[in-house]
Amino acid sequence: MAAAATTATATAATATFKTSAQSLSSKSSLSTSFFATFPNSSNRHRNRIFIVCSAADGSGKPTILVSEKLGEAGIALLKQFGNVDCSYNLSPEELKSKISECDALIVRSATKVTREVFDSANGKLKVVGRAGVGIDNVDLAAATEFGCLVVNAPTANTVAAAEHGIALLAAMARNVAQADKSVKDGKWQRNKYVGVSLVGKTLAVMGFGKVGSEVARRAKGLGMHVIAHDPYAPADRARALGVELVSFDEAIATADFLSLHMPLTPTTSKMLNDTTFGKMKKGVRIINVARGGVIDEDALVRALDAGIVAQAALDVFSVEPPAKDSKLVQHEMVIATPHLGASTVEAQEGVAIEIAEAVIGALRGELAATAVNAPMVPAEVLTELKPYVDLAEKLGRLAVQLVSGGSGVKDVKVSYASSRAHDDLDTRLLRAMITKGLIEPISSVFVNLVNADYTAKQRGLRISEERVTLDGSPESPLETIQVNITKVASKFGSAITDSGVVTVEGRVKDGVPHLTKVGAFEVDVSLEGSIILCRQVDQPGMIGKVGSILGQENVNVSFMSVGRTAPRGLALMAIGVDEPPAEATLKRIGEVPAIEEFVFLKL
Repeated sequence: MAAAATTATATAATATFKTSAQSLSSKSSLSTSFFATFPNSSNRHRNRIFIVCSAADGSGKPTILVSEKLGEAGIALLKQFGNVDCSYNLSPEELKSKISECDALIVRSATKVTREVFDSANGKLKVVGRAGVGIDNVDLAAATEFGCLVVNAPTANTVAAAEHGIALLAAMARNVAQADKSVKDGKWQRNKYVGVSLVGKTLAVMGFGKVGSEVARRAKGLGMHVIAHDPYAPADRARALGVELVSFDEAIATADFLSLHMPLTPTTSKMLNDTTFGKMKKGVRIINVARGGVIDEDALVRALDAGIVAQAALDVFSVEPPAKDSKLVQHEMVIATPHLGASTVEAQEGVAIEIAEAVIGALRGELAATAVNAPMVPAEVLTELKPYVDLAEKLGRLAVQLVSGGSGVKDVKVSYASSRAHDDLDTRLLRAMITKGLIEPISSVFVNLVNADYTAKQRGLRISEERVTLDGSPESPLETIQVNITKVASKFGSAITDSGVVTVEGRVKDGVPHLTKVGAFEVDVSLEGSIILCRQVDQPGMIGKVGSILGQENVNVSFMSVGRTAPRGLALMAIGVDEPPAEATLKRIGEVPAIEEFVFLKL
């Protein structure tokens, strides 16, 4: 077998672990608790995502604040799960005042979820749900730092937004809005409102995601020639729709119609400006159902006045609602609608249900396929990796509890053994859960998929990964996961390999995580409840002696496993227990003459 390259994921200063004066790893000292201190760490943000839900009213249900109108079907789902507070049109100060009592917040596009909002939540806010696609009204960096998951509803309003884009396209081409107003004003100006045909015209779709590709599909049906620009769009998907992917400059230079479907980011902000308008074909027509900020609105007014842009149809604006005296909105060659892209009965109900299900799933601790500030792992991959996620976290918890007091944890190496190709195994989620397992047992910080890498870096924990390629069937994503902590001392000497590394290894068997190696010892332990590890001289009656002690103290044993180096040599006994034994019980186990060392580990 061959090991793949190792990649470091986070570097910073040393993290220092400390234990209390007594330890469970020797016969003479007893304690079941230990803690860790990290340089540069802060206890200010208590971040939770994989959660036990709580509510301010003591009912045990989470509190969900809905700050903008949401479809009744979504509200009904939320009410079945938690306490729902529908408070619309909150001022920023009112939102900050309320948020400290909320486990989840659901918004549309108007509510600004700023760093101040996350700070005011005092660590209680676990999920922000955006009922729609765009998330530029949510401070993702702050959400990640505070460990708050942000989920959106990217599919339910796709068709509605695409249909509105096509509606604006046709209405603009045939001057529908202007002609309607003229007739209602008592005029009959047929010659003034002569339009242009769509057949044979070139439409450039700027952003070839879900909505953009649906617009392209419909425009093809209208007989238009469709090109697209999107640096991240797969060429095969574009070809399947009969769409040619081109550069940005080529798209804006050749298009008769431009339809905008890109997100608002620092890169796309004011992407259409005086310079880019100057590169366009004279008489171009622009449709925007994406985000207002992608257009420099003052520059668009200048381009309209100069005749460079013949018409614009806009559903979104930099500031919503725009000023009543906005030159852009009042321009005769502009059709304006009040952000109606997702406003169909069907889309509103679909978005409400989609975001309600995403928020409820996140509050239950389920992995969210629509998370926008966490590794984007496809739903089918999440399903396949679920038991390995549990294994990864528990191995991290075991490994860090084996480190003795005073040892500085600087480097952790994770090894994944798999028969799959390297590009067919996404380990980001597993790394996040190992980080969670390493940090949570020995600190007051709560780690999740959202803030795992950030938290590791802040606490000086460097985690590197390697892939070990195995021969065999790639049916299962992984054979084993091994966690190694280097350059540390251990409270349980048997956990250290000949190379001086604290090592634990596990695998998934029948959907259940198992511990399969501690140090150099092979074991087979179901990772449920808690574990007692004992290094002993291999001799008859040891299992019975330890089992009897636990039984006398009414501690239920769920399993026992013994791995040994040779008959009558050293052996490692792993005992699973359903409840933590009392210190006196552990002391009795340590006093068994053949037991050389032991340790109690909480999962």
